[in-house]
Amino acid sequence: MNIIDLHCDTVLFCYKNRKTLRTWEGHINLEKLREGGGLAQCFALFIPTHDAAVNYLGRETEPWELYQELLHCYRGLLADSADVLRPALSAAQVLENARSGFLSSILTIEDGVELDGKLDRLDTVYADGVRMIALTWNYENCIGFPNSSDPAEHTRRGLKPFGFDVLEKMNELGIIIDVSHLSEAGFYDVAAHSKKPFIASHSCCRALKDHSRNLTDAQLRTLADAGGVVGVNFYDEFLGDRGGTTAVEDIVRHLLYLRDRAGIESLAFGSDFDGIESALEFRDYAGFPQILRALETHFTDDEIDKITYQNFLRVFAAQE
Repeated sequence: MNIIDLHCDTVLFCYKNRKTLRTWEGHINLEKLREGGGLAQCFALFIPTHDAAVNYLGRETEPWELYQELLHCYRGLLADSADVLRPALSAAQVLENARSGFLSSILTIEDGVELDGKLDRLDTVYADGVRMIALTWNYENCIGFPNSSDPAEHTRRGLKPFGFDVLEKMNELGIIIDVSHLSEAGFYDVAAHSKKPFIASHSCCRALKDHSRNLTDAQLRTLADAGGVVGVNFYDEFLGDRGGTTAVEDIVRHLLYLRDRAGIESLAFGSDFDGIESALEFRDYAGFPQILRALETHFTDDEIDKITYQNFLRVFAAQE
C-alpha cells in the first residue's frame, strides 16, 4: 500500500501534550503509519486563533509566534523519528525516500493567518520546508474569508487584495494552494487566478452532506478542470448523519460521487486525523486497509493507486 494522506492535526496535539510520534496515542503515530501502509503524511501546522486558541491551547496566541513553536515541535518529532520518517520537499523526494525504506513527511500549514500581510513570510515558510498552505481556517484573515453558513457571505466574500498577491507568490515558489475552509467566492478567486493545480485537502461533497465546508458539484468540476484533487475528510459531520460515527461506506460513497462528478484524477484521502471527533469504524490510521478493501468492490487497482497516492503526487510535481 502507498497511502498519502493530505491532512492531519497531529503536530498540534503532540505539541500540546508533549508527545512524540512514538508516544502519541491518537489517530497517527509511527506504528500506525507503518501498519496502515503509509507512503507520506501531510502534517499540518494548525494555527488556532480567537476562541479556538483558548479551546485548543488554553491561551490566546500570536500566530507567527505559534507557527515558530509548532515548527520547532515538528522538527523535534522528525528528529525523534529519523529511523522511520524523513521530510519530503518534492514529489520526487517522496519516491526517493520510499526506495530507501522511509516514510515521508510533507509539511503544511492550516490557516495563512500567520502571514499577517507580510508577503516575505512566504519565502521564510518555504525555506522552512512548507509545501502546502490552507489559505483560511474558520475566521477571516489577511488573505480572505472562510466558508460561512450564510449563503450570501459564502458566495460574496472571497480573497482580499493581499490574498491575490499570496496566490501569485505561492505559485512562484511552488507551494500548493489549499482551499479547504475557504469561502465559495474565495474558491472561485483561486480557480480564476492560480496558474497551477490547487487542492481541497480535507473536504467532501455537498450534494451528499449539506455543509458549507463541502464542495458543490460546480466546484468539484472546476477543481478537476484545474487539475486539482479533493482529499475526502473522514469526519462524520462532513460525510453523513450517523450521530458522530464514521463508517467506511460513507467514505466510499463520497469517493464514488466525486469520481462521477469530477473524474478519477481528482480523488484522494484527507482524513483530518487527530482533528476529528467522530468514532471511526476503522479506529485510526492503521485501519486504512479496511477502507482499501471496501474500495476494491468499486474501483480497479489502477484507480485505487490514483486515489491513494498518484493523484496527489501529480499535483505536487506540478508545483515545480
